[in-house]
Amino acid sequence: MHIIKLFNKQLLIGVTVGAVVVGLIGSITYFSITKSAWLPIKEIETRSTAFVNTEMLQGKGSATVKVVGKEGDLYKLEVSYNGQKIDSFVSKDGKRFFPQSFEILKKDAVANKSDNQSETQPVNDEISKKTDKPAVELFVMSHCPYGTQIEKGIIPAVKTLGSKIDFKVKFTDYAMHGEKELKEQLNQYCIQKEQPTKLLSYLECFLKDGDSGADSCISKSEIDKGKLESCVAKTDKEYKVLENFNNKIGFKGSYPGFEIFKSDNEKYGVQGSPTLVINGVQSQSGRDSKSLLKSICSAFTNAPKECSTELSSDTPAPGFGGGTAPAGGSAAPACATN
Repeated sequence: MHIIKLFNKQLLIGVTVGAVVVGLIGSITYFSITKSAWLPIKEIETRSTAFVNTEMLQGKGSATVKVVGKEGDLYKLEVSYNGQKIDSFVSKDGKRFFPQSFEILKKDAVANKSDNQSETQPVNDEISKKTDKPAVELFVMSHCPYGTQIEKGIIPAVKTLGSKIDFKVKFTDYAMHGEKELKEQLNQYCIQKEQPTKLLSYLECFLKDGDSGADSCISKSEIDKGKLESCVAKTDKEYKVLENFNNKIGFKGSYPGFEIFKSDNEKYGVQGSPTLVINGVQSQSGRDSKSLLKSICSAFTNAPKECSTELSSDTPAPGFGGGTAPAGGSAAPACATN
């Protein structure tokens, strides 16, 4: 599956696709040959902040950049913008900026899929396999801004269709946002497993408030906290989620594993967050509620009347909180390693 390294969609305002691609090609070439020394962290932060604000945002907002580590010949950065924290990279001499990734050539995905990706995974927003009760599986990382984006879009569609579909939130088999993501995914897994009627209420609250409101969201959603904590402890022990994280075991590259849904990840060829699977087929639906309802409804043998419900066609903004994403853009960004 071909994906090109680009930055958070919100940071691409005013930048042409051609310029970004050319810059990234230069970045990849440079990365392969660089032998330069490491610039001081303070200078890297100053240069990167100036680049993001001047060249990418072009005065439309303000971002701050902090160095949080090193990976290979790159500084790892945390870019804070519009309430979101976005992992990015810069070459050690400060000359090449490496944004995050998203899928750009959807039509090439089938022709170039990995060997272990199922042959039954056509790239489509219309589902050819029909059932009386579609199975809708959404694979995300709990703190991926693009995973939270599609969750905000799909909840109205799920609430509209109710028991007419079998909806499940699942997680990719690795996490890109640290220990907090592992813990939150254990929480959400257990809420869905043991108190499933509370999941959507919890997610609506969590997607609005993020980490700062997680505890209050448990209370607001009337979740049995004792039951939740017992499930989390049992699940963590069974899958060794935090033990493996602390002992650096089962990592996918530099990212910790989260293997509760590992077999499903392999079955459907899940590459990153988000991945939407309907009736066993990957869907490339838009992330607005209207498009998601349409994609799900295309999987019914006989679509119910709820499929004619008018939902919003506005794409939610990535990350936590409200708002909508800027119009335009030809690709769907994702949190992925390749």
